[in-house]
Amino acid sequence: MIVSPPDSIPLPRGRSLPLGGQFHVMGVINATPDSFWEGSRACGLDAVVDAAAAMIEGGASILDIGGESTRPGADYVDVDEELGRVVPAVRAIRARWDTAISVDTRKSAVARAAVEAGADIVNDVAALGDDPDMAPFCAAAGVPVVLMHKKGIPATMQDRPWYDDCPRETLDFLLAAATRAMEAGIGRDRIILDPGIGFGKRLEDNLALIARLDEMCASGYPVLVGLSRKSFVGAITGRPPKGRLAGSLAAACAARLKGASIFRVHDAAETRDALLVFQAVLDASGT
Repeated sequence: MIVSPPDSIPLPRGRSLPLGGQFHVMGVINATPDSFWEGSRACGLDAVVDAAAAMIEGGASILDIGGESTRPGADYVDVDEELGRVVPAVRAIRARWDTAISVDTRKSAVARAAVEAGADIVNDVAALGDDPDMAPFCAAAGVPVVLMHKKGIPATMQDRPWYDDCPRETLDFLLAAATRAMEAGIGRDRIILDPGIGFGKRLEDNLALIARLDEMCASGYPVLVGLSRKSFVGAITGRPPKGRLAGSLAAACAARLKGASIFRVHDAAETRDALLVFQAVLDASGT
């Protein structure tokens, strides 16, 4: 059965992210020295503010701030170090703009401090499963959550991952995670699903997820995709991260065709423009 997503996603302080056929560009700002794409690294508050300004000018309606890289092979970051990276960045952005801010973390202590500093959304690559305090905190704070699928941990997730049916298994995992989130008190209209492209997946798994993303979009939850400059684009094009913009835009348009509504990207302006034109063609064709 196809279930329609909510018309909007509630945010703190009486704000919301409208859906209803719209898409949102989520600009990535990594307050880390080791994220896989160097163009997303913003170490220091001046770099964070400059990156945020460029993302907002480019059309990002959400900024995603991370203090721990979750690229394949990445190590776990101590909570104090992550706090020191994330909280000043969130505070600096909130002091200047009212744009929605997402905090990319697996730790409830970081989520709590970031929300207190002005963040609106918790983006958890562990789907609230790593920290037992994460779901209760998000429920009490009333913040939307992004539940992402991954297989294993970042340090080892690309060591021979295997699926019988990756899209089906991913959706089953996320629906179970959404049920647990609601049982913890998180409202259904505050849950966003992310298939976790590149997180414990082979090339064929990533392509199958995009090709069958409509199955996830039919679940009634908004769907976020993170495709930008990832290794599957490089596997197809033969290009390093620096040269993967065109391939990333093609993947974003394919995901939009299948119903994705939030796009986590490194290139906000280019993604927005590509999706605007693509959406205009879809609308003209009645798709």
